[in-house]
Amino acid sequence: MYLLGLGLVLMGMKFLEFGLVANLSWIWVLSPFALAAAWWVWSDASGFSAKRAMERELERKNARISRNRDNMGMQGKGKKR
Repeated sequence: MYLLGLGLVLMGMKFLEFGLVANLSWIWVLSPFALAAAWWVWSDASGFSAKRAMERELERKNARISRNRDNMGMQGKGKKR
């Protein structure tokens, strides 16, 4: 996401001919978009994004279970008040 933001800022600066970016080639200005695309391809192919999604789901599930146990008056597995 940072690469997309950087690409948009650089593209805007190049279009408005602002600062040092005005003298850069369009290849350099648009390179963050290519890097972002490469990152997405790698993260999907390696399973990195799926692994992070599964970890978030597991954390939400464990928090929900813990919250439900607290609401039922249970402290944890095998423990009674």
